[in-house]
Amino acid sequence: MALRIGEMLVREQLITPLQLQEAVRHQKANGGKIGLILVKLGYVKDQDITALLSRQYGVPSVKLSEFDIDEAVIELIPPETARKYQVVPINRFGSTLTIAMTDPTNVFAMDDIKFMTGYSLESVVASEAAVIDAIGKYCPGRSGGNGHGETSTASTLEIATRELADMPQVLEDDLGILEDGDELDVVTLERQGGEAPIVRLVNVILASAIHKGASDIHVEPYEKEFRVRFRIDGVLYNVMAPPLRMKDAVTSRLKIMAKLDIAEKRLPQDGRIKMRFSDAGTTREIDLRVSSLPTLFGEKLVLRLLDRSQLMLDMTALGFEADALASFQESIHRPWGMVLVTGPTGSGKTNTLYSSISGINTPDTNIMTAEDPVEFNLAGVNQVQIRESIGLSFAAALRSFLRQDPNIILVGEIRDFETAEVAVKAALTGHLVLSTLHTNDAPSSMTRLINMGIEPFLVASSVNLICAQRLVRRICSNCAEPATVPHETLLLLGFEEDEVGALHLMSGRGCARCNDTGYRGRVGLFEVMVVSDVMRELIVKGVSSQELRHQALQEGMVSLRDSGLRKIAAGQTTVQEVTRETSQ
Repeated sequence: MALRIGEMLVREQLITPLQLQEAVRHQKANGGKIGLILVKLGYVKDQDITALLSRQYGVPSVKLSEFDIDEAVIELIPPETARKYQVVPINRFGSTLTIAMTDPTNVFAMDDIKFMTGYSLESVVASEAAVIDAIGKYCPGRSGGNGHGETSTASTLEIATRELADMPQVLEDDLGILEDGDELDVVTLERQGGEAPIVRLVNVILASAIHKGASDIHVEPYEKEFRVRFRIDGVLYNVMAPPLRMKDAVTSRLKIMAKLDIAEKRLPQDGRIKMRFSDAGTTREIDLRVSSLPTLFGEKLVLRLLDRSQLMLDMTALGFEADALASFQESIHRPWGMVLVTGPTGSGKTNTLYSSISGINTPDTNIMTAEDPVEFNLAGVNQVQIRESIGLSFAAALRSFLRQDPNIILVGEIRDFETAEVAVKAALTGHLVLSTLHTNDAPSSMTRLINMGIEPFLVASSVNLICAQRLVRRICSNCAEPATVPHETLLLLGFEEDEVGALHLMSGRGCARCNDTGYRGRVGLFEVMVVSDVMRELIVKGVSSQELRHQALQEGMVSLRDSGLRKIAAGQTTVQEVTRETSQ
């Protein structure tokens, strides 16, 4: 950060390269921040740095010396947190707290302060010198306590890690000083998992993941590192690296919460955590699906966050093109036949299926689902959890469904011949069957079913529609700005020559709301293939998936790539996202 400020000042011709070199030499000899040193040496004025930072980050600048900040506002952020992140609270209006920062892109500071105070944040920029003077003026000698214990004002994460460092030596020995082959006993693991700092740290990890909109939490032990990562909008980010000695205690705490056997470290285990989360006055129920896996240096845990409030059951909000949505809606309202949704893991297939049955879930309809696992509970839908260990497979559940007078059957996934055979026969005997396959595009799903052993004429007769989909990151609406992409790149991507000139491309600059990524949320790309009579004849003849694709495109199918081009033209996503998720 410091050198970057110096380089920006040189680039703006506010200082010379020689002056920056002199400031760096001074910093090496005496320490301190480069911005403060440049001001102290008289090479630049404090207001010049503030104005530069304001332009750089795209946020307003303030002159803190002109503010008379209310004591009640100052007390919202403890002094140690203010010094750590170089922030000063300057105003509170309703549920919004305005803070002056030296680096408004510091998302960790924003998240920590938001979690600590419970307020929405608006940031403005101020120089380092002004922030340090303000902290010294308003927080001299304050300890941050308020008579009710440190936890009410200090950062929970800060306290958790600080208390961990101050744990009794016996706990440190249990956690860190183990010879190869030693294992902690169950009593010790339970005690460690219940230690206040560990409980607090795990709670902060879970709450932070929910705040950031993460879909997965990865807790990973390595030989010399213990790290926590969040998957946000399909991309993994490093968010924390707790001390290595914490790994057994954190893992035990999470396993206790998921009701797993903490003494069993050699076999994979699966569990579930249910929690209530209060946010802005509303309470949300969050399900966390927990999976533990033994690795070389300990157990890796992955927690999948299932937030019903984030489940989009409105199909118009998923990203379907108008014609594709009309075809999909028409197929799921037919009395019989099969509708397949295909794509890789994490492409939103479950959301699409849930949206489908939500739209046709009426009191006069019997809907039955077989899922592994059941991700969300849907009112009025009979959902069955598959348990292979006791013989309740997809095929076994499907056979039972046919004796339960169903109208609509949802099969979580067609994995094998037996499941495919029962699903096809159900579709041919007056039932609407919805299911998923793992294929790259819509036409190849036909080949996949035939390769499983289903006769081509049965496939042709039963399947009404196939929808292939991908998820791409959506440009953050808060920091979206016009973007420039080379003409040749757009042509190679698939745009026509006459389309390129009319495009208004967008990209995200990066802000606190989107964790400085330029993206917030995701939107779907959809390839919807309606199985016409001509295509049924081709399937019976056993043509290749490429020939099926050619025919589908002739009949008006929009490919995944073309769906992506439409999203780019609409300013919803970027060229990089579409290129990453689709092929020409």
